[in-house]
Amino acid sequence: MIIPSIDLMDGRAVQLVQGRRKVLDAGDPRPIAERFGRVGEVAVVDLDAALGRGSNAAVIEELCRLAPCRVGGGIRDRDAALAWLDRGAAKVVLGTAAVPEVLEGLPRDRVVAALDAWEGEVVVKGWTERTGRTVLDGMRELRGLAGGFLVTFVEGEGMEAGFPRDRIAALVEAAGTARLTVAGGITTAEEVAWLDRAGADAQVGMALYRGTLDLAEAFTAPLRSERPDGLWPTIVTDDRGAALGLVWSSPESVRAAIDEGRGVYQSRARGLWRKGATSGATQRLLHIAPDCDRDALRFTVAQAGDGFCHTGEWTCFGPARGLRGLERTLKSRRTAPVGGSLTTRALADDAFLRGKLVEEAGELGDAVAGLGPTEPDAPGGADRVVEEAADVMYFLTVALERAGATMADVDRELDRRAMKVNRRRASEPKGAGLRG
Repeated sequence: MIIPSIDLMDGRAVQLVQGRRKVLDAGDPRPIAERFGRVGEVAVVDLDAALGRGSNAAVIEELCRLAPCRVGGGIRDRDAALAWLDRGAAKVVLGTAAVPEVLEGLPRDRVVAALDAWEGEVVVKGWTERTGRTVLDGMRELRGLAGGFLVTFVEGEGMEAGFPRDRIAALVEAAGTARLTVAGGITTAEEVAWLDRAGADAQVGMALYRGTLDLAEAFTAPLRSERPDGLWPTIVTDDRGAALGLVWSSPESVRAAIDEGRGVYQSRARGLWRKGATSGATQRLLHIAPDCDRDALRFTVAQAGDGFCHTGEWTCFGPARGLRGLERTLKSRRTAPVGGSLTTRALADDAFLRGKLVEEAGELGDAVAGLGPTEPDAPGGADRVVEEAADVMYFLTVALERAGATMADVDRELDRRAMKVNRRRASEPKGAGLRG
């Protein structure tokens, strides 16, 4: 698949030819990252840090909140790599620091070892110094220590002139179980599809910025369909992963969805279908992903309005349940007059809500303490914990609704914390560690 890239200088997205001459300034990288992130991971390279003349760290931290980012450039030791993993990078990309003694101290699945090559020979120091080692030698030395390899064909970087296809099979084999990403010279959707079939991803910058390669065309190039009309079955899920319904996608609908940042699908009867255009039940597109066989898609969306189904239900399979169902109930009560309802009072009365949160949390703590670590089957023990936890979750959901937040926001915060490598120890106060 495609890995769009953002190279940063002085806080702006730029493109260089062969790492030397700046030929394009694309401006603010934030909207670029948001758009690129709709199709998967984004490669973000801090050129200033790589060249030892500054840092774009603050900007990159923002980008990591907008899209899943592979962060590289100027990461020269284990501590710097760990710091970026703790700051939200999906992965770190290490060049000269990709040596066994550094990689052994990092989580393998979140490390990409980068090898820059000029006609097959590894080059370093801004691509100015040859090492005498081949890329294959470098990959074999690091095999098993990184979850991915990035091989850049420097002679083609920024040139939009293609890449040496005859070298790819050997590189994929040398990568072993790690995923290979290829950069340098990739220009066409056919090249992206060819690499995907060969077992590698395509990292692309210049062609996307210049418009030589369309992002949606590159994303859909590896997909296949067995249908006469070429459509792809598409599962639509909400921002908590619940299936909303089954629709169809085409190259045109995917392009519109990516460009507009909304749920756009292919109606077999009416053409392009922009969800919510008439009903108001719009969708903000979060990301699109292919399945493992490249013959189906998943759209993850933030659903607005009554829900996805034309019947008014949240899903085409029935009403929302659990916490999502509770959220919808609470939202409908926001405008209800304050009265005897527990929900309307909790939504309107700060002091009451605070008291109930403290009370129910205490009762849950008592239930846990009464259960005991060696009594999982004590009469009523587990059931009572579940009941008290439900009470806590009810008032917690009320608190989120009052704040204009949702459980999906909590999910994202938990996912962000799960990405940290350094964790707060149990003996530390909440504010002392890296994970609160």
